[in-house]
Amino acid sequence: MSSTLREASKDTLQVLDKTYHYYSLPQAAARLGDIQRLPKSLKVLLENLLRWEDGDSVTGQDIQGLVDWLKQAHADREIAYRPARVLMQDFTGVPAVVDLAAMREAVKRLGGDVAKVNPLSPVDLVIDHSVTVDRFGNEQAFEQNVQLEMERNHERYVFLRWGQQAFSRFRVVPPGTGICHQVNLEYLGKTVWSEEQQGEWIAYPDTLVGTDSHTTMINGLGVLGWGVGGIEAEAAMLGQPVSMLIPDVVGFKLTGKLREGITATDLVLTVTQMLRKHGVVGKFVEFYGDGLDSLPLADRATIANMSPEYGATCGFFPVDNVTLDYLRLSGRSEEQVALVEAYSKAQGLWRHPGDEPVFTSTLALDMGDVEASLAGPKRPQDRVALGDVPAAFSASTELELNKPQQPREPVAYTLDGQQYQLPEGAVAIAAITSCTNTSNPSVLMAAGLLAKNAVERGLMRQPWVKASLAPGSKVVSDYLAKAGLTPYLDELGFNLVGYGCTTCIGNSGPLPEPIEQAIRDGDLTVGAVLSGNRNFEGRIHPLVKTNWLASPPLVVAYALAGNMNINLTRDPLGKDRAGNPVYLKDIWPSGAEIAQAVAQVSTAMFSKEYAEVFEGTPEWQAIEVESADTYGWQQDSTYIRLTPFFEQMGAEPEPVNDIHGARLLAMLGDSVTTDHISPAGSIKADSPAGRYLQEHGVERQDFNSYGSRRGNHEVMMRGTFANIRIRNEMVPGVEGGMTRLLPGNDVVAIYDAAMHYQQQGTPLAVVAGKEYGSGSSRDWAAKGPRLLGVRVVIAESFERIHRSNLIGMGILPLEFPQGVTRKTLKLTGEETLDIRGLNALQPGAAVPVTITFPDGRQEVVDCRCRIDTATELTYYQNDGILHYVIRNMLN
Repeated sequence: MSSTLREASKDTLQVLDKTYHYYSLPQAAARLGDIQRLPKSLKVLLENLLRWEDGDSVTGQDIQGLVDWLKQAHADREIAYRPARVLMQDFTGVPAVVDLAAMREAVKRLGGDVAKVNPLSPVDLVIDHSVTVDRFGNEQAFEQNVQLEMERNHERYVFLRWGQQAFSRFRVVPPGTGICHQVNLEYLGKTVWSEEQQGEWIAYPDTLVGTDSHTTMINGLGVLGWGVGGIEAEAAMLGQPVSMLIPDVVGFKLTGKLREGITATDLVLTVTQMLRKHGVVGKFVEFYGDGLDSLPLADRATIANMSPEYGATCGFFPVDNVTLDYLRLSGRSEEQVALVEAYSKAQGLWRHPGDEPVFTSTLALDMGDVEASLAGPKRPQDRVALGDVPAAFSASTELELNKPQQPREPVAYTLDGQQYQLPEGAVAIAAITSCTNTSNPSVLMAAGLLAKNAVERGLMRQPWVKASLAPGSKVVSDYLAKAGLTPYLDELGFNLVGYGCTTCIGNSGPLPEPIEQAIRDGDLTVGAVLSGNRNFEGRIHPLVKTNWLASPPLVVAYALAGNMNINLTRDPLGKDRAGNPVYLKDIWPSGAEIAQAVAQVSTAMFSKEYAEVFEGTPEWQAIEVESADTYGWQQDSTYIRLTPFFEQMGAEPEPVNDIHGARLLAMLGDSVTTDHISPAGSIKADSPAGRYLQEHGVERQDFNSYGSRRGNHEVMMRGTFANIRIRNEMVPGVEGGMTRLLPGNDVVAIYDAAMHYQQQGTPLAVVAGKEYGSGSSRDWAAKGPRLLGVRVVIAESFERIHRSNLIGMGILPLEFPQGVTRKTLKLTGEETLDIRGLNALQPGAAVPVTITFPDGRQEVVDCRCRIDTATELTYYQNDGILHYVIRNMLN
């Protein structure tokens, strides 16, 4: 293959009165072979390879390899993908900027040029994860929560303001604006990117990686993007391509239309369940079929958003007229809309009726078959039909440790001078929250209309329900107000509490103290109902054991019912003023009513709210920082500390040492999430992290959350494996981050055990079941274990992002052979492990692991190396991806 393929495919495109240069896929196909039926998502990758062909990182063989994918709908080939931009939120963005600042220190110490540590791609960081629902249920809640956010996070925000001026091509969207994925969808995303290069305007697909797994939401706009760990994103920022295998692509065919009363949330929960069952981890999913003609862009974004929940790398929707309509509605210029249409059609990226690309495998869904659903009690893929929720709740309580079979009796409590009874199954939290649904006018208008109908019938929220409304952008407040629905939501306690992730990320804030006390006194199992995408154990609130994902109107309905044991398909929500029962069907708005309300959404709303998106409040603007290339680290800071990752690093990598006599730090089951490994929510006072903060003069009410303290490695390593619901099989019957200190039977905090082993020079291992590391793209789930001394993780299977994060931190991921598990091996955690030959490691190779049992018996298990590509192996051999990047800069 000639190395001039890139030049040979260059063409021009006239759009309105402007000429764009681009790399033409049809022209390349004349030499590569027919690509017409290549999935649209792979055409975006193909253009990326074509545009970056350099004969080194991207070769003609790589480009041909992607075209040859069509022969078997599969290809075992590593490619180097370079996204156009990077998106961050603050929980992952702060530690990423800490890493960049620490890299500058390392480069300076090793005699390099600190200015080289600078983004080469545009980076947008949206502060959306820090606002907590401390105040709720009144008109002052929003202002009070924002004020508390600014006070608590002042140190972090000073640091981000420093990053804003220290790094070029780095923009920060201030707090109180919206959720990064919704801001991306409504404003930042372009579908087709263009920039001036050497006097020519070049057009190419808008692509990105993001430090939040829900980056995939932008796939609804025809933009290829997905979540990566912060460490991978930093490497991408600094010019390092994303190393990946050409993916399998699963086609998901949508036909028909949703029935009356069925929402986009019900659809996405159905799609999530189907795709999880099919198995799409590490694969692309691409939606096709004529059902897309009637699927609004907001619904597409809802489905794309939950890609990480169904396990796929992305959930891609091709460009069509629906895309153009949304771009116009959200205030993109006519020039941009014209470019998107012309470019997509020229490149074969446009969706035509009847398109049937070649896929690795396919699924199909008639949207007319979707029924009203929730997902719970602890996994997004566990869909439950609305009428089956009481039975699912009852089944979930039976799985609890040390839980009696009989339901608990209600507990009396007093709130605001009134006496109440808190029942088992009470809905303690009802939150309209998260990017998944708050980007979707139809489900938000449905919630507002249901609230209106409820108030007019005299229904009220149950007194123990903490209700909240946290939209993903200010546009939501505008259209709810325009439709006249805000007063009804307020009446039921769904007052605005902030523009941010809030409850979905675990920032649900405390429940009223009498209610928390009643839950503790009665050991009650209560529920949270939220319009979010994550309901993992221990995530939403420490005292709320079951968490249920639902559409915004169902969130309002459960606030009225107040109990998970009520069957909303047949039991009344409450009584009207005349004492007559009122059922959900009586107050559910019609499709025509919802459509009429959605018609109130206007371009002017988007234009108004995004006109000054980077400005921020007067408090944000008042933050002053010193202008300096390196950061002025504060020794007494409990938020921002210089990370130790590069302290021992030399200009050349050391040989990889074999692992001898490794002890097990934890032995874990299936579906262990990154929330289990590195929680984002509240910090317990009697935990190692809580004790550290108190020793450093931080009062309990000022702990903030693990997520907000990710710029401090001391807190985060103490919080590793500290989720209150994690179950380490080395200590049966115990919940929380505990382990056995070996040899012996002492049960201690995992952090304390790790420090003991570190003093002895003992390497550590973690053993787990299937889907290890599912959930968020949380780099601290790899950084934390690294700082605790974990050298290897052996699991039955890994979730995509976490596997690459482990490699990025120099931790070896190994997979048990088929049919072999910790259970078949009868592991207790008392064993030691030896792994040799690590200096001769190869991607995907068999790695012999010698297990020495307590009685001296030995067994060798050939595990599969889950370092999948040669580039990943290079990162591992350099002790991590950022170490490799630093050494590259020095050379």
